[in-house]
Amino acid sequence: MGISTKRAAILALPIALAACAGGEDSRPISFMGSGSSANQPFPNNYRAELLAFMRTYLNNPVGVHDAVMAEPVQRDVNGKMRFVSCLRFAARESDGSYRETQERAILYVNGRLDRMIEKPAETCAGAVYAPFPELEKLTR
Repeated sequence: MGISTKRAAILALPIALAACAGGEDSRPISFMGSGSSANQPFPNNYRAELLAFMRTYLNNPVGVHDAVMAEPVQRDVNGKMRFVSCLRFAARESDGSYRETQERAILYVNGRLDRMIEKPAETCAGAVYAPFPELEKLTR
């Protein structure tokens, strides 16, 4: 391979990787893979895992308001049965104000938190929410 061929391959690599990243549907990234198992175990440690995730997900985890969460239930997500928990909260901005309440779906694969869906639409339709005070008590 000549120097110009190597250079062309190196320059083409970011384009190829960008093409693999997905199109306009911008599917969330999965941490645990597809988890092909049909019978998914219940995520027993879902509250602690979600709190640890939210501590890193939020720019400022201190002062979250109006936090409510629905217990994990099995839902069809892209043709696969997954445990899904829905979450609503209002995060604090850097100037001390609050964002509008946000709704997120949390997917679990093999009993572990796999990913968050930022626009859950029908995934969280009909979810039964209960207060989630642990999220409101997060610290840095």
